[in-house]
Amino acid sequence: MIARVRRRPPEADFADVRTLLEAFGWALDRESGSHATFSKPSEYPIVIPKVGGRKVKRVYLDMIVERLELDA
Repeated sequence: MIARVRRRPPEADFADVRTLLEAFGWALDRESGSHATFSKPSEYPIVIPKVGGRKVKRVYLDMIVERLELDA
């Protein structure tokens, strides 16, 4: 899953993004409409807009890669 996100596809399934964030210690804090907010102690929250309720665009995948330091 990490390799898929690092390849920067045009979009990814929200379920895969959620699983990845949870594997790195983030928890789904709340969902409001088309946005999901993930939190982790002593970190700024990550807000992910969902397209059609189930897809995440590349720009947010890029942000996740940066926040999780997956390019290191």
